[in-house]
Amino acid sequence: MTLAVWLIERPRWFKRTLLIVNDFAMLSIALWAAYSLRLSRIYVPEDLEIFLLMLAAPVVGIFVFYVRGLYKLVTRFIGPEGTTRIYTAVIMAAVMWALVVLMSGVQGQPRSVVVIYALIASGLIRLSRQWAGAMLLKSAPQFTPVSFDERKNVIIYGAGTIGIQLLRALNETGSYRTVAFIDSNPSLAGQVVHGVKVVRPEKIGKVIAEENVKEVLLATPSALRGERRLALKVLESHPVLVKTLPALEEIASGRVEISDLRPIDVEDLLGRDPVTPDIELLTAQVRDKVVMITGAGGSIGSELTRQLLQLGPKTLVLFELSEVALYEISMEIEEMQRQRAKQAQGDPPPETTIVQVLGSVLDRKLIARTIEEQGVEVIYHAAAYKHVPIVEVNPFAGLQNNTFGTLVVAEAAKELGVERFVLVSSDKAVRPTNIMGASKRLAELILQALAMEGARTIFTMVRFGNVLDSSGSVVKLFRNQIRDGGPVTVTHPEVIRYFMSIPEAAQLVIQAGAMATGGEVFVLEMGTPVKIDDLARTMVRLSGLEVRDEAHPDGDIAIEYVGLRRGEKLYEELLIGENTTGTNHPRIFKNSEPVLPYDDLISALERLEDAIQSVDVSELHDMLRATVEGYVPATAVHAAPAKGEWQPASRTLH
Repeated sequence: MTLAVWLIERPRWFKRTLLIVNDFAMLSIALWAAYSLRLSRIYVPEDLEIFLLMLAAPVVGIFVFYVRGLYKLVTRFIGPEGTTRIYTAVIMAAVMWALVVLMSGVQGQPRSVVVIYALIASGLIRLSRQWAGAMLLKSAPQFTPVSFDERKNVIIYGAGTIGIQLLRALNETGSYRTVAFIDSNPSLAGQVVHGVKVVRPEKIGKVIAEENVKEVLLATPSALRGERRLALKVLESHPVLVKTLPALEEIASGRVEISDLRPIDVEDLLGRDPVTPDIELLTAQVRDKVVMITGAGGSIGSELTRQLLQLGPKTLVLFELSEVALYEISMEIEEMQRQRAKQAQGDPPPETTIVQVLGSVLDRKLIARTIEEQGVEVIYHAAAYKHVPIVEVNPFAGLQNNTFGTLVVAEAAKELGVERFVLVSSDKAVRPTNIMGASKRLAELILQALAMEGARTIFTMVRFGNVLDSSGSVVKLFRNQIRDGGPVTVTHPEVIRYFMSIPEAAQLVIQAGAMATGGEVFVLEMGTPVKIDDLARTMVRLSGLEVRDEAHPDGDIAIEYVGLRRGEKLYEELLIGENTTGTNHPRIFKNSEPVLPYDDLISALERLEDAIQSVDVSELHDMLRATVEGYVPATAVHAAPAKGEWQPASRTLH
């Protein structure tokens, strides 16, 4: 065991004692050197009085250092903040010692000694700490020294606070060599930050080639998604693996760790700059109320549950068909409540009662009993079968769950006086070509018809596109395919989809639901549509791999076109009509769309139910054509045409 390792393993009081002894010695040497330099000779105190005055300097210094918290700093990780604290403490100690000299009445003490003393003491204290830190860091258990040739050359994209923290963390491991900072700030171009030169983004290709860089570490704030996307656009064309740090709030309380780095996530590519939520809208229909979430264990339902918990409901009723999903979200919510209670200062927040209900939305008696017994005031209806290909080959189950399940819950809400009912809908409900979309449009028509009937319950629906990393998401599929070496399967080179993060979608659903007055179709602003082929290629490149195609036959991952699946469209739409108006929220719009009177809708649903009971697919499609605007059923699975046969799309985006 080396001396450094032995020191690391000593208790904190022992290390502090060593630091105090070191500081006493450094301050004493600094003062003696100051006198010697000022008087141009080796200085020896002339009498006991002057000796005691000189002895007071390190004593005062140790006292100031203690008060300023220098002995609470971890020597291995002092960094710039610790250095600033050291310099400040030394200056304070020098000034206080000067006051002691002045008050002592001893004559003939050179005033410039104070300044020289502060300068020398600052240097000695900082250097002694730096030397000790470097020695201890190299001997720390997590430090694995490597030779200069074995170090990995990396670039840090972003020369701000996070980038500097990351540089320090890399230096502490000894396994990385940061060859450059990349930053778009023109004032930083050509500057040197902590010994590393800052380069403009357009020169990154030259640095990568000259320094043989295989990894770029993204150190831009996660909140500035626009800036992050620009950085990724620059990096996309270079054969490097891009890694990033988690959200700033996750690392704000401590130093950046190398273990914090992770591969680029799709949200970094597609996520938008966040819009500050309207707290009044979020809490208006939730705080101190009994709220039920159907499909509480699904992708959207579980995120709604997490966010609703933060808004202070009296009770959360988690209604879910899957026992496993209900168990998982219940355990997560209970843990969230425990963490909130721990973090609360003073009186803990009122605890939300969690009620777990296992069952189907088609169970009319269970739905009614749950609403009545729990006194449900607000319902977020997220329960649905949503995977287009699966519902396409199981049309009866899909329509039963998505359409008639909505009818059961909505009618129970109306009969039992629920205040507000919010349906989580889908862009696939617009001019659908699949059963899933048609089932969701019928669910919307049910709520619109009930709202027209003048129900006390406020019925509304919120329509949006794909969410990132939901179950069955194309993003998860691509990530797994890239990890397994490919190929990455894309249905069609022209297919386009809208994307939104699950937390943003859930937050906007809650706010839109609070705006409702009855019967509205709210549409979430989904941003710019994304070409799935481009997304697949970008994910491959940012994994440090090359797409294998005609231009790059030796690439790593092939893109394979498998053809549109049954019921899929090239483009998804969000609006049926053109009567769209804005709201108080910049990302929530309200649309006025065709409505069927309640009696006509019930007749159509009875016809649909007869088709389901008789397993009559032809009648089912006829009913959907007659009832759902723009419904054109897919009659066969689309096959991918041969290369070169793709025709440009003639349809415009809405």
